[in-house]
Amino acid sequence: MSELKSISPLDGRYQNDVKDLSPIFSESALMKYRLIIEIEYLLALSHEPKIKEVREFNDEDRVNLRMIYEKFSEEEALKVKKIEKTTNHDVKSVEYYLKDKLKKINGLKDYLEFVHFALTSEDVNNLAYSLMLKDGVAVYLRSLRTLLKELKSLSWANKNVALLSLTHGQPASPTTVGKELAVFYYRLFRQLDVLSQIKLQGKFSGAVGNWSAQAAAYGRVDWPAFSQTFIESFGLEFNPLTTQIESHDGLAQVYHALIRINNIIRDLNQDVWLYISRGVLKQHKVKGEVGSSTMPHKINPWKFENSDGNLGLANALLSQLANQLPVSKLQRDLSDSTALRNQGAALAYALLALKSTLDGLARLEVDRQAAQAELDNHWEILAEPIQVVLRRLGYDQPYEKLKQLTRGVRITRAALQQLVRGLKIPKPKKDQLLKLTPEKYIGLAAKLVEKYLK
Repeated sequence: MSELKSISPLDGRYQNDVKDLSPIFSESALMKYRLIIEIEYLLALSHEPKIKEVREFNDEDRVNLRMIYEKFSEEEALKVKKIEKTTNHDVKSVEYYLKDKLKKINGLKDYLEFVHFALTSEDVNNLAYSLMLKDGVAVYLRSLRTLLKELKSLSWANKNVALLSLTHGQPASPTTVGKELAVFYYRLFRQLDVLSQIKLQGKFSGAVGNWSAQAAAYGRVDWPAFSQTFIESFGLEFNPLTTQIESHDGLAQVYHALIRINNIIRDLNQDVWLYISRGVLKQHKVKGEVGSSTMPHKINPWKFENSDGNLGLANALLSQLANQLPVSKLQRDLSDSTALRNQGAALAYALLALKSTLDGLARLEVDRQAAQAELDNHWEILAEPIQVVLRRLGYDQPYEKLKQLTRGVRITRAALQQLVRGLKIPKPKKDQLLKLTPEKYIGLAAKLVEKYLK
């Protein structure tokens, strides 16, 4: 499809940014994942000694079977779609497609009826969708780790660059550019760890989760054990107690983890946007780029704004999926089926946003002069260390006196130092306070970066 005719911008305007997800979440990809489950299940049946009707396949059989999904192409996907026009059932279409393939492979056409043997569609679908999400998250994590690397580099390079804090939008105790970026690095690092440890579950237990058809056909086979081994072979966790559908709680865990990561990135975007608007961060000019259709001077922070918009879309989809999928009417309804097809779009919006933030960060540098000018305009922020030192010295009501002199007032360096000189405190302490400047009043900010970003 031409990108000019696509309905979703993911397949149009932003296609190149999310192309790595297409082989995982497209309709053709879903067919391939279903084929993987069906073929590997047939292979697993051939290894079960109590199922005499299926001989153990040899190496050539295994190669021939796996080649079906390994070489699954767009042309082959169209064959499945053609079958689906008659069946009007997507999983059954894959089953019939696979049976047609087996008819053409010597030694395998006798086992057609063991394709999709005793399974319900959800046995195939739940594993396919979990594998898709698992592989999609792996792609996403590559970009997330790149963001962490970039934040770590920027934080380390600017760990000593003093920056005026704003709490409630008002001048507050200084920090450093590096330490503020380190906050986001640390938050994202923790959530990456959480996301990486979530194990998706799978079920393979038939129509309503009781292995009824399997037990009717082969009562001597330990079907729960067989299913557990099969599910775990894909790196998934076995869920033994389900209705017809897998409960989707693991999927919801992943979606919620992604929502938290997206919100942290939104917070990062917002802070960077505000630093740019204050002038303490500046953006590189990109040759040929236009900031405004009428104002030639502008360099807009549009990468961070674009990221914000796409993070909102990602979270809307992820939230809906996380809220909808774990809820099902009795043993089965199809509300999850149509919803699950959108997990790729949710992840694509998140990936697109992440890449926009990365592009935005690559355009930034600290304007040290602007940062210094902000600090020089607000010497009243040193009221905090002065009153704390005076408290230590037993000075009478130091907070109240500093409040009376500085609250809501912009104080110059000269005025503040005049105040300090008038204090009746030991000379060493007075000299210490006179040496204090907004730029030097950064506490342990640089050391925090050094300790926690090693």
